[in-house]
Amino acid sequence: MDKILLYLKESYNELMEKVSWPTSQNLVDSAKVVVVSALMLAVVVFAMDFVVNQILSFIYSL
Repeated sequence: MDKILLYLKESYNELMEKVSWPTSQNLVDSAKVVVVSALMLAVVVFAMDFVVNQILSFIYSL
């Protein structure tokens, strides 16, 4: 039981004192990068799907 309490105390201590949390501006900048990257990936997947659909439609119409 003592090991569990020691583990919890050390975990709490590490979380509150040793972890370096990002600044709010850093967090906003990172969120912007994630959103832009996700949109770019969505556009690429949409374009690939559209092209493959057109190719297969052409092949099936033969």
